[in-house]
Amino acid sequence: MTHSNAYPKPSRGRLRGIWPLVWPIMLSNLCVPLLGAVDTAILGHLDTSRFLGAVAIGASLVSLLYWSFGFLRMGTTSLVSRAVGAADQTEATLLWLRSAVLALALAVCLLLLKPWLIELGLYLMRPESGVASLAASYCAIRLLSAPATLLNYTLIGWFIGQQDTRRPLLLVLMANGVNLLLDVVLIIGLEMNSDGAAWASVIAEYCALAVGLYLLAAKIDPACVSAHWRACLTCWRDYLPLLQVNRHLFVRTACLLGVFTFFTAQGAQMSTNIVAANAILLQFVLLTSHALDGFAHAAEALCGKAVGGHNRTEFVRVVQGTTALALLTALAISLLFWLGQDYWLALFTALPQVLAQTKLQFGWVIALPLLTVWAYQLDGVFLGCGATRAMQNTMLACTAVVFFPLWWITQPLGNSGLWLAFCGFNLARSLAMGLVFVILQRQLKNNA
Repeated sequence: MTHSNAYPKPSRGRLRGIWPLVWPIMLSNLCVPLLGAVDTAILGHLDTSRFLGAVAIGASLVSLLYWSFGFLRMGTTSLVSRAVGAADQTEATLLWLRSAVLALALAVCLLLLKPWLIELGLYLMRPESGVASLAASYCAIRLLSAPATLLNYTLIGWFIGQQDTRRPLLLVLMANGVNLLLDVVLIIGLEMNSDGAAWASVIAEYCALAVGLYLLAAKIDPACVSAHWRACLTCWRDYLPLLQVNRHLFVRTACLLGVFTFFTAQGAQMSTNIVAANAILLQFVLLTSHALDGFAHAAEALCGKAVGGHNRTEFVRVVQGTTALALLTALAISLLFWLGQDYWLALFTALPQVLAQTKLQFGWVIALPLLTVWAYQLDGVFLGCGATRAMQNTMLACTAVVFFPLWWITQPLGNSGLWLAFCGFNLARSLAMGLVFVILQRQLKNNA
């Protein structure tokens, strides 16, 4: 990016073109944790917390596996956005084909290793025996959706890289509608409990895949696909850029999900009521992250296009605009959580012991949007720049140097210490990535 040596002065145009890209991403992102919140709310109103605990543990394990491959979405967006900025639509199409091949290969591996992965996950988390069998059944069902889930990552990543956020919104809304309907039918109507929640998610993922492929067909050139599909299956050197980006993102995502899974496992070893309460509180954390990720995804696509087009002025405009909107949104979320605490918690459960545990820790939930907004936002900026190694290294450092030492020191505080370590980890991510961003900007200015 060499067209400008200095930051442009803030102007009314700073937000131009950002919000139309952000709002569909934000709405589609919010649908994901909202659906999980519906699962949690339905199971939280059953007669026992066992089913809610089973889904909390099972969903955490499945998320660790699936989200570890979230690089398929992020890496596709990063590379496609830069191809779009360079006006190379053929390469953008081929990038999806390569991502799809990689996704299917990984899905086959997950299906083959499914029994051992579930056994290992439950051994590490060590839930109570009554919850463990339910969680194992939930995981076995959910992992049947591996091909659909991983291919959906590539589809959403490709659409966002093309700065098309409305098609992912349509895809997610349809899938979540199916999931919600099946939740009611299978959990309440057929009394399938945690297994019903798993089957609802599996069916919804395959419905989403069908819709996503239909939407993709309207966007790509069939002649390009027919001319190059054989090369996508045989020329493995073309996969090197995708694999290099995805390697860094895999390590980064694995660390993040490892923290979430360790967090859930520690709660499970305390008591069923605590793991159920933490499952409810994590729904608020997920709502926050998915809302703020809307601005991060916009930054990915727009920064990537600016980098691909060597437009430094546009890059800085996008960073300033998306960050300002993200910060205002984080403030609004924290205020909303604070004002409606009792109301939100009552929506999730009527179990007195679980409700008491959620109230004890809700202050952390109120603080988290303001602690994490910087990390979410800089994730998007770094992806657009292709600075995936920096994302990997900061995550490794914050996990090893902040989260686990804090958890070790605060173990006498029980669940409160666990939440303190989690919040400290997220604050450290924001500070570390902010420092790296300042260094990167100085390097860019010196090279301009």
